[in-house]
Amino acid sequence: MVKINEVAEAAGVSISTVSYALSGKRPISPATRERIERAVRELGYSPNAGARMLAGSRTHIFALTEPLRRDTHAPTHMSFVLATTVAARRSEYDILLLTEEDASAGMARVAGSGLVDAILVLDVAPDDERVALARSIETPTVFIGVPDDHEGLVCVDLDFDAAAALAVDRIADAGHRSVGLVGQSQVAYEKSNFPPRVRRAFERRADERGVAHAFRVSGDRLPSAETTRAAVADLLDGGATALLVHAADDVHAVVLAELDERGMSVPADVSVVSVAASFDTSRLTHPVDVIPLDPEPSCDLAVALAVRSLTPERPEPGLHLIPPAYIDRGTVAPPPASAD
Repeated sequence: MVKINEVAEAAGVSISTVSYALSGKRPISPATRERIERAVRELGYSPNAGARMLAGSRTHIFALTEPLRRDTHAPTHMSFVLATTVAARRSEYDILLLTEEDASAGMARVAGSGLVDAILVLDVAPDDERVALARSIETPTVFIGVPDDHEGLVCVDLDFDAAAALAVDRIADAGHRSVGLVGQSQVAYEKSNFPPRVRRAFERRADERGVAHAFRVSGDRLPSAETTRAAVADLLDGGATALLVHAADDVHAVVLAELDERGMSVPADVSVVSVAASFDTSRLTHPVDVIPLDPEPSCDLAVALAVRSLTPERPEPGLHLIPPAYIDRGTVAPPPASAD
């Protein structure tokens, strides 16, 4: 079956131009339209139901592709699914959830069926296979996350670089000269997009502020209490007087438990900041300062952009980054005098 990207290549235009010509949503020059129509005839291209709907009625359904794997942290991912669903309902859209591990298969299936008006992409990997597919289909697509190759895509995300820098600045401004980052499991830095961004921004900002820094993971494929305790011990024994934690709630709980067992008080002996937490850190045994990863702003914006993509005022490709906010719960203080 001939695809729209083949028509675009034959006509020497972009996929979006072919889509506009088929839908009538934007004016196309007569010469360009003629080339597209000739390519359609010669290749035998038949616009799918989704393309036909662009010129007529809508389904009022968005697909949400969220592959669930064994190493998926379900509470975090489901919080984004819920926030997307709520935002979609406010715009009178229903959500079709695609959860198979082969994320491209489900995405291609709904794009070819014309069942949905747009596709929202969650759990974005650095080299996400859905990037190429998004460029080849007519269905508007919005990524909630930023793949390494995001040219020509509409992407929404928390500004993780700014979040990590803000955490380091709080620590440095309090006078700390050595800081440790307790991160996620090792696999997260290989398969996910945002953990490496947090780590790189943490290291870059610490270097800029002249603060010694070290990084440790909290597990291999999944976080573990043993690995997390060892990470905390290693960072503290290495001279860290402040800890940043970028991980799930269970890792935070282990970090605080390890500090308690060492007889260390927060923040008198060690300062602690949670970076990009998607849970309520006020419910920990010791509420900690946090730069939250709130699903609502990202998902609200993603849905709004998806709705806009169905109008003549389609959003231009690019990054839409949510500025980080800092919630102060009193867990950052100057380092103990003995550390000066």
